[in-house]
Amino acid sequence: MKTIKKLIVLALNILIIGGALYFGYQKYEEYFTNPWTRNGQVRANVIKVAPRVSGPVVYVAVRDNQRVRKGDLLFQIDPSTYEVALSQAEASLERAIVSSRGKKIEYDRLLDIRKRDRGAVSHKDLVRRQIAYEESLLQIKVSEQQLNAAKLNMAFTQVFASVDGYVSNLDIKEGTQAVANQPLIALVDINSFWVFGYFRESQLESIRIGNDAKVTLMAYPEQPIEAVVDSLGWGIAPKDGSVGYNLLPNVNPVFQWIRLAQRIPVRISLRQLPEGVDLRFGLTASIMVMNEQEQK
Repeated sequence: MKTIKKLIVLALNILIIGGALYFGYQKYEEYFTNPWTRNGQVRANVIKVAPRVSGPVVYVAVRDNQRVRKGDLLFQIDPSTYEVALSQAEASLERAIVSSRGKKIEYDRLLDIRKRDRGAVSHKDLVRRQIAYEESLLQIKVSEQQLNAAKLNMAFTQVFASVDGYVSNLDIKEGTQAVANQPLIALVDINSFWVFGYFRESQLESIRIGNDAKVTLMAYPEQPIEAVVDSLGWGIAPKDGSVGYNLLPNVNPVFQWIRLAQRIPVRISLRQLPEGVDLRFGLTASIMVMNEQEQK
């Protein structure tokens, strides 16, 4: 009886060891035949939200790291100055319209007199009145555009989210001086996440656009993400050749027996995310690109 038990235990141990060895071999084969790197990062489009007009911030509608939807109010700039400018533009348009009416009346009166008595009005005076009237029509158009600009500036005092995303590193509050076209808020586009994998140049021959890939985030090591190769980078910044002392080029020494392969960025598009996985800009990722044989 004891002998049978020992044989059973031995058989189980052999199965366990054999399974572990087979699993290890499969993993080794997978990593040996497929390009992979642990040098990867999650990226996303970051919208640098800048106001179109200047002025003090009077209201901040969001908190740091808050999720917002496209069209949500982010912050508001004091509209007082722009309200005054809008009123002035409206008044200028009214004045231009009234002035044009007066010049048209004068021009029409001279035309009427000239019809009844051709010698009563000189051609020079008639042309002068005509030009004054036409200029008044142009002034109306100018005033209309000035009014449109004033309305736009008034609308620009409220700044809205242009995409669905997350407010990041919020550093403004009421009283902050906003300057036109100077970014105040970073907005991470929630629908734009991808992964950059930095592969050795010697691996590029085995990577093709459209290849399946597996992305494993350090934050979620047990939840690999299905992905696909989107594109391969076409250049990286050189380390040698930058200007140094006396305008001479800086050249780093190369050890002939140790030649490190350059890393080329490969853009990886993510497919359906596993439940519970939240992507964040800058997360560390490992990427394995499945070669064509593995995909078949």
